[in-house]
Amino acid sequence: MRLVIRKDFEAVSYHVAKYVKERIKEFAPTATKPFVLGLPTGSSPVGVYRNLVKFHQAGELSFQHIITFNMDEYVGLPRDHPESYHSFMWSNLFKHVDIVPENVHILDGNATDLDLECQRYEEKIAAVGGIELFLGGIGPDGHIAFNEPGSSLNSRTRVKTLAYDTIVANARFFDNDITKVPNLALTVGVATVMDAREVCIIITGAHKALALAKCIEEGVNHMWTVSAIQLHPRGMVVCDEDATLELHVKTVNYFKSIEKVHEQLIGSDNVGLQGGVRSWRGGAESTYHQ
Repeated sequence: MRLVIRKDFEAVSYHVAKYVKERIKEFAPTATKPFVLGLPTGSSPVGVYRNLVKFHQAGELSFQHIITFNMDEYVGLPRDHPESYHSFMWSNLFKHVDIVPENVHILDGNATDLDLECQRYEEKIAAVGGIELFLGGIGPDGHIAFNEPGSSLNSRTRVKTLAYDTIVANARFFDNDITKVPNLALTVGVATVMDAREVCIIITGAHKALALAKCIEEGVNHMWTVSAIQLHPRGMVVCDEDATLELHVKTVNYFKSIEKVHEQLIGSDNVGLQGGVRSWRGGAESTYHQ
């Protein structure tokens, strides 16, 4: 697992957006080989989406051959409600880029049969060959998507009752009135996310510092569902300095030193997007500066 530490929210957002852009360009998607991207909502990805739109407007990124699957959606909230995740995604990303509407997949929280809707969502993901890269954010309690503390790490897309803390946290989007926040949501499961060939989690702010510490320094625990990323062969967490406040100093220094070695000793050109070393220039040619 990789931990990438950047100065603040803006730096994290730019880093993740640039990473997504480069992964898509490296993949070189076509009509017959689309890039399948898993996407979150909430405050964490807003800056990422803003940068992706800028890349598109600059002619550096096309969504024409990208298929998306969103993590979750509220149950019972009208699709055109300003706080539905359908509205969120179109307002913050989709309407600003050249994505084909039929390639956008968002769970239907108003489906007649919610269990069937969840089952079909998993089937749709499988039908396109699985998700290449899943982006995610977390709540202060370490939940990923709406997989609240105590969720099974083998869980799949399903109906989920929201924890009270999550309802309180989301009240800021509903005039700070918790009675307006839906109590149920449809969400991909922890296993759904971890089935992706790559997972990137965005964690920013001091209020998420404890969750980051649990994710990085402690074991896999269903009470902190984001910790499942420890088991992923290509998992990456991108955080800001504020989010590292609960980490041990030696942990922060270790992950920063890995980046320093990549940049100064191995050379960034010799390091792949996932952090693997492509080649080693080595020997007397290598220099390392403090």
